[in-house]
Amino acid sequence: MNLANQLTLARIALIPLFVVIFYLPYHWSYPAAAIIFAVAAATDWLDGYIARRYQQATEFGAFLDPVADKLMVAVALVLLVGAHDSALLSIASAVIIGREIVISALREWMAELGKRSSVAVSYIGKIKTAAQMLAIVLLLAIEPSSHPVMLVVGYFLLYVAAGLTLWSMFIYLKAAWPMMKSKRAA
Repeated sequence: MNLANQLTLARIALIPLFVVIFYLPYHWSYPAAAIIFAVAAATDWLDGYIARRYQQATEFGAFLDPVADKLMVAVALVLLVGAHDSALLSIASAVIIGREIVISALREWMAELGKRSSVAVSYIGKIKTAAQMLAIVLLLAIEPSSHPVMLVVGYFLLYVAAGLTLWSMFIYLKAAWPMMKSKRAA
């Protein structure tokens, strides 16, 4: 169990603490939850850096890292949808979570065909992740009824992330399309 994998496991272990802190009835619970999420997002970058820099990449880490990312983001979006009671936030969250399910299934299917590299993470995906993480941290940090300007900025960034999410999904689907329509894939 190397350091990169330990950081990934720590990110998963932060999820229950994140949820509990978010729901505490104190004025500091939202900013504290945002800090926990930001730390988790930072460990996502850090574990990848450590794995590459120190040759700690493992099959277990390659599996667990995207799972940890998707779990943390999905939990955060579900908490935000519940707290904000907003159709706008619900739509963007559904797009983001739905895309993650589609792409996870696509990657699994492509791996079975031995073509997983056809659906590797793209540069657009990295920009999407940055906008998504920033939006979630911002939206977590404020109570929905306060700071209307920050709320609008957070929603805007989340919609940028949702748009990039759809764009990157179409790129992945386009790359996989030749295998999808082939008789061998059926």
